[in-house]
Amino acid sequence: MVYIFLADGFEDIEAIAPLDVMRRAGIEVRTAGVTGMSVTSANGLTVQADIPLDAVTLDGCEMLVLPGGSGGFVTLDKTQPVLELVKNADAAGIPVAAICGAPSILAKLGLLKNRRAVCYPSVEHILESNGARVQRDETVTHDRHIITAQAAGSSLDFAFKLVSMLRGWNAAEAVRKKMCYKIREKTLT
Repeated sequence: MVYIFLADGFEDIEAIAPLDVMRRAGIEVRTAGVTGMSVTSANGLTVQADIPLDAVTLDGCEMLVLPGGSGGFVTLDKTQPVLELVKNADAAGIPVAAICGAPSILAKLGLLKNRRAVCYPSVEHILESNGARVQRDETVTHDRHIITAQAAGSSLDFAFKLVSMLRGWNAAEAVRKKMCYKIREKTLT
């Protein structure tokens, strides 16, 4: 099971693209409502979360995904159960993925120290001040079981990277071809 955390103000494409692509790959994904079951994105899209935050468990969890969006990731950063789940997932070696401003949450938790990472340019200083090695020439990267991506424009590359991490390059490539999507850089391997 993969969980995508949704808080009011989440960036639409940063949550929906990974959800869509992973489901196309046959991965079981659930959205977890952090600010309630009805969650409104940064651009006014209201979605119904699959489960409440308190139903998220690391038992059988394959990955946690933290979308950006200034309202969304700021709320995630202030939500203790989210922070505990992320820390415990990292300690257990469960992949944690974050995009846009959300990698700053990982950095503040100390999870990016001496690791390669990318994020939205305005939060790069948070990553750097917490010991991350910011990769300004990449839009998606991973270091061990932590996957980070730059911004909304990286959302599909991010989504394919998540599939590749969970099911392998061939699975990601099969979905990419069916979607007729051409990657901009080598992000799947």
